[in-house]
Amino acid sequence: MSEANSRPPHILTPSPVGGSHARPSVIQLVFREKGALYAAYISVFTEGGLFVPTTREYRLGEDIYLLLSLPDDPQRYPVAGKVAWITPANASGGRTQGVGVRFPNDEKSRLLKVKIEELLGTAIQSSKPTQTI
Repeated sequence: MSEANSRPPHILTPSPVGGSHARPSVIQLVFREKGALYAAYISVFTEGGLFVPTTREYRLGEDIYLLLSLPDDPQRYPVAGKVAWITPANASGGRTQGVGVRFPNDEKSRLLKVKIEELLGTAIQSSKPTQTI
């Protein structure tokens, strides 16, 4: 999975959110290649999770709703996750600004985690750098 073969996910329409009682933001996250999915997948979260590149400011624990598309899969997977870590602007090592979204602890998310890990196969044990931990 060379850098040329791992374009970042395509992000569509983050919804504007204002005020403290606003609905969770909705982000459509489209992974067209396994390399991009590998770079964004957060295997250290027990429930699974994904890194979402964004310049919008979030708080830890904030709800975030993902509509996820995986490579070579026409289905979209809704995920009602929570912000579990934040990579700020100008982070060390040239890391991309964004948030780590932890999947909820439910059966749908468990099946999605299994699907992602099957897609990634042995790449999940790779030492190649990712956008995550």
